[in-house]
Amino acid sequence: MDRDAIHEVTTEAELTELVGVPLPHTRDKVRRSLHQLDREWLAHSPLCLVATADAEGNCDVSPKGDPAGLALVLDDHTIAIPERPGNRRMDGFHNILRNPRVGLLFLLPGRGDTLRINGRARIVRQAPFLDRMVVRGNRPRLALLVEIEEVFHHCPKAFMRSRAWEPESWRPDAVPTKARLAQALERPNDSLEVLEEYYGPSYAERLYQG
Repeated sequence: MDRDAIHEVTTEAELTELVGVPLPHTRDKVRRSLHQLDREWLAHSPLCLVATADAEGNCDVSPKGDPAGLALVLDDHTIAIPERPGNRRMDGFHNILRNPRVGLLFLLPGRGDTLRINGRARIVRQAPFLDRMVVRGNRPRLALLVEIEEVFHHCPKAFMRSRAWEPESWRPDAVPTKARLAQALERPNDSLEVLEEYYGPSYAERLYQG
């Protein structure tokens, strides 16, 4: 890469000169609490991307998925997201212990627009609402409790450009399978046969097993 040929944007004035300013309805759409329409979106959203950063600014984005209604609305200013069994890295949770600010992006399959929520998060190990988050007999050991500071809907242009929800654009076989990726990058001592078995049909059956 020829670094001398790269011209960086280093000031807000330069950025505004290049991109322009948002229209008033875009600039002013940020709210501090949930609207009934936000509640309806959350009730149907099965997938959320959770962005965090540690005290030094090192970032992470982690997907969270469940049946529709992934996020539990506790009131107009508070939501909770269950933590399901995973790989135990807990990168985002480690970040939250150092820096509670989070950015959430709630997706609705087939829709290009998204719901964005920014706020402060706490990791909860016990609360009455955990009983309302049981899926397939799994009561989460932890949940992310988010106090909302900003909420707004984001336009669909990114999903329209990417054609992410259009099946005719999908090419899942364009890259190696998860088993092959794991063998090459994570588990070189395991045979491909073992990894294909691990990531095979039984993988879905173990989604809620600790």
